[in-house]
Amino acid sequence: MTQGERRHSRKWSILLLICGLLVAMVLVLITPWKCRHLPSHPHPAQSYSEALHLVELFRADEAQGMNPLSRTRLMTHGKKTDRAIILVHGYTSDPQQFLELGKRFYDLGYNVLIAPLPHHGLADRMSDAHALLKAEELAAYADRTVDIGHGLGDKVFMMGISAGGVTTAWAAQNRNDIDLAVIISPALGFKIVPTPLTAAAMNIYTILPDALEWWDPVLKEKVLPEHASPRYSRHALSQILRLGFIAQADAQHKSPGAKTMVIIFNNNDGSINNEMTTKMVNIWKTHHASLTTSTFEAGLKLPHDIIDPAQPDQRVDIVYPRLLELVEKAASNETP
Repeated sequence: MTQGERRHSRKWSILLLICGLLVAMVLVLITPWKCRHLPSHPHPAQSYSEALHLVELFRADEAQGMNPLSRTRLMTHGKKTDRAIILVHGYTSDPQQFLELGKRFYDLGYNVLIAPLPHHGLADRMSDAHALLKAEELAAYADRTVDIGHGLGDKVFMMGISAGGVTTAWAAQNRNDIDLAVIISPALGFKIVPTPLTAAAMNIYTILPDALEWWDPVLKEKVLPEHASPRYSRHALSQILRLGFIAQADAQHKSPGAKTMVIIFNNNDGSINNEMTTKMVNIWKTHHASLTTSTFEAGLKLPHDIIDPAQPDQRVDIVYPRLLELVEKAASNETP
């Protein structure tokens, strides 16, 4: 081999090495980090009285400085009922988000539990406590609330929206003692981030310094509803995505534990990436899971938060009856 050929060969070797390193870096970046299995630790309440005791323990663990209206809400008929439902609010919101819908379920005979997510519900709306949220805490929250549900009802239902939807999805995947899981617009991905880059965005924001951003850069602290935090944490959003990726990875290898699932899409949702939700649904379908989907069409112009009556542009007159009908039909093994 001549000297020129050797130089040419070295250039190609260096080029191939650089290309190999770039490919490896891309593969590392688009692979979700720290998304190993988070096991469930079920300890279901054995009686109504034990459930009440566990609720008091939950309240005792709530942070100081809680908004009194944001504390754990328990609506019971004074005894264990046929059905109990756990309602899981979204990130930076609180139990008030689900209060009115919870009353509808209560009027139908359900015992209803609405507990604040970790680091949520503080009286100071400008608190940055919610930035501390971790995927592990959401999983533990799911376990605790489902455990309580078993003392409140013979059948345990769980419904969550956005981050609460991700928490419910994790519970539906990992708990085989949930009779019905209703997953509404889960924050498995964000619309601003292309689907293939969701894991990369999560990884990058996990290692970058945290930043608190306004949900509405124009209204800032004046954004409604008044009981919710007007700011979000990049790190907290990354942790919510992380829990979603953990649930997705588990679903690749094992069928979901929940007996029945209903997944709700909002085609006008400007926050959530519905493609990521569809991906999760398709994975569950490979296991022949008992699930149905329902969609609120874009023409309804619903906001991301379709639950809270205090949310601007809300249409609970449309949303609540549809959700109640879906739950009742799914619970009776009818096709919604």
